[in-house]
Amino acid sequence: MSNKKIELKEAISIGIGGMVGGGIFAVLGLAVSLAKGGTPIAFLIAGIIALLTSYSYVKLSQTFPDRGGTVKFINKGFGMGVFSGTTNNLLWISYIIMLALYASAFGSYAPNLLKLTSNKTIDAHLYATSIILFATTINYYSIKVVGQIESYAVIIKLIILLGFVVIGIYGLFGNPNLEQLAISNWKSPSSLLASGMVIFVAYEGFELIANAAPDIINPIKNIPKAYYYSVIFVIFLYITIAAITVGSLPFAKIAEAQEYVLAEAAKPLLGKIGFTTITIAALISTFSAINASLYGGSRVSYEIAEDDELPHELTSKLWNQPIGLLITAISTIILVNVLNLESISITGSIGFLLIFAIVNYIGFKLSKKINGNKIIPLIGFISCIIALITLITQQYKTNSVGILISVLILISCFIFELIYKKQR
Repeated sequence: MSNKKIELKEAISIGIGGMVGGGIFAVLGLAVSLAKGGTPIAFLIAGIIALLTSYSYVKLSQTFPDRGGTVKFINKGFGMGVFSGTTNNLLWISYIIMLALYASAFGSYAPNLLKLTSNKTIDAHLYATSIILFATTINYYSIKVVGQIESYAVIIKLIILLGFVVIGIYGLFGNPNLEQLAISNWKSPSSLLASGMVIFVAYEGFELIANAAPDIINPIKNIPKAYYYSVIFVIFLYITIAAITVGSLPFAKIAEAQEYVLAEAAKPLLGKIGFTTITIAALISTFSAINASLYGGSRVSYEIAEDDELPHELTSKLWNQPIGLLITAISTIILVNVLNLESISITGSIGFLLIFAIVNYIGFKLSKKINGNKIIPLIGFISCIIALITLITQQYKTNSVGILISVLILISCFIFELIYKKQR
């Protein structure tokens, strides 16, 4: 591992890059289908829960700076038992689900530039599989290249998205679709909360700052700034993008282009050039997110195995990288070819809401030790639990597959950890 120190702006870009990965490109259409005119509110609700949770992350990152990030916090909070092992395994699987989400988004956007076959679904699967294989190859080739791609990708995607925001706001004036944002077009409060939670995956990336905490310069001052600035910036960015999309396109058009809606939203303003530019931004974003998450996922599996919560064989190297990298890549390819976008999104959101609820509980439990406020983590914990229950009850009627997969994953993590610990 390099001992290179991370400055504040780099730490903020890790947070922003982690959140504005494939998330917004993957789930924006899904959010509109669930929340209609209240889509910006759904993003706000999800953002508030992310912001509350970031408080616990700030305090834990300052007290226990470790490259294991969330894995270490869970072990500090609960010791090295079956519960922490189950939660950490869930974290690794949640990384794999996120990778599937990003690859799925890449597969949805890519055929708009170049069709491989006459069937769009086959194209989407071919592209999704290919990009995972390509990113895995880069991860094996050089970790330095992964970092370089990440730093350039963050700049490129932010320039394009901020450009979209500026032109989009200008284009809203006089647009007849603007009335779609009226309160009369919002879904019920519980539906808005549920749709905010389906798309919660678009915010989970801020937790990557925790892995960088030991290398951040002046941690007492810079760790809080890195978390809060990146989360608040992304909340505003997402709300604005959601408002522009709903105000620019009729709902029927958004539904039709659900899986690449951001590119479609650029069309009324900039025509084919806008559509192509946003498509390219989506491909760069999702690719960089896949790249970084493969790296993160393989490191998570390594840390968990090092703590003896997964078989110790996972600390061994294959072609100079943790063996978890190959397992993560293969699992992602299977997931992205088996599940649809909504099921992937729901499963990922359930995983991260559960993990964030646990991290908030640790923030509450260790408040004296981490020199923190007791109330904020408690509110964060309760918010995550309410959000989780709302998501499960609302979605069970319409997408029971995503819910059932989440339950199966959870049970599997628990049983595996129980058997493994007994054998030890």
